Amino acid sequence: MASVVLVTGVSRYLGGLLARRLSADPSVDRVVGVDVIPPAHDISGVEFVRADIRNPMIARVIESAGVDTVVHMNVIATPTFVGGRTPQKEINVIGTMQLLAACQKSTTVRRLVVKSSAAVYGSTPRDPAMFTEDMGAKRSPSGGFGKDSIEVEGYVRGFARRRPDTEILTLRFANIVGPRIRTSITDYFNLPVVPVPLGYDARMQFVHEDDAIDALVRATTGEASGIVNIAGDGVLTVLQAAAIVGRPVVPMPLQAAGVVGGFAKRLGLADFSPDQMSFLAFGRGMDTRRMRSVLGFAPRYTSREAFEDFARTVGPAVPAAAIVGDAVSGVAGTASQVVLGLLGAGRGR
Repeated sequence: MASVVLVTGVSRYLGGLLARRLSADPSVDRVVGVDVIPPAHDISGVEFVRADIRNPMIARVIESAGVDTVVHMNVIATPTFVGGRTPQKEINVIGTMQLLAACQKSTTVRRLVVKSSAAVYGSTPRDPAMFTEDMGAKRSPSGGFGKDSIEVEGYVRGFARRRPDTEILTLRFANIVGPRIRTSITDYFNLPVVPVPLGYDARMQFVHEDDAIDALVRATTGEASGIVNIAGDGVLTVLQAAAIVGRPVVPMPLQAAGVVGGFAKRLGLADFSPDQMSFLAFGRGMDTRRMRSVLGFAPRYTSREAFEDFARTVGPAVPAAAIVGDAVSGVAGTASQVVLGLLGAGRGR
């Protein structure tokens, strides 16, 4: 049972919320929150330590606090939230290496919980209908968050071999949505016009932010180990999701989707990687039987209900050109022409 818990990434929304929930749990004596900047949100009851997990000094934090349970929440999915792809990879990969090195040296750490992602499975037309935890990607993600997640899990497996006395639980989450959290997928469905790959209508699973926190609390305070998929029941397709948020869609060749995604990123509207665009074309499904049988967790929200709760916070559709027209007016090249064409098509719908 967790007594002294260290949570990384507490300046981010989920990390801070989890730390606060754990501090209110009567089974947990003490919660130490770690991040490079103080959290802007309330983490009352949590002992905040300003530290960078990329620095070996994190070992001193673990030692001095007598940490027995580490929850690694600082694997970042969206590069714009941390200043770009380079710092994202450093935090995700180098940070994980240093954190695990500190855990390996510790004489008190007995449990490790890692927040991972369904992105490790990739997205291809050859994928199974549902990935079980024992399956691997048909084609590994070529870069970005998906590749980082695979590397992170690889380091965790190495740590497990070196410290067989430590209980390790890795949670692979579907896309987390809700009324308060912001991610690349919520940014995508907030676009005034939603570009969709022509000829595809991918299946998606979602996890409500409240269910994500509940699952992480159970993972931290329980005894389950191994790898567990976390997703709400059922699936939604891209077109169904766009209809729920009331956004017009514009089909485009998959080859052009990356151009538009890159341009939307430059305008600050959304952040897409090539692997995310593949996900929007081919989708992904995860088998969640182990979530119930091993973790003993059942989400309160289905995938549809989770997305519908997020959709309630999405404002009414407005003419897209009014939002990005000024930004596009001085930009030349293929990307700007594609976007302008899409905006014109979207306004006519």
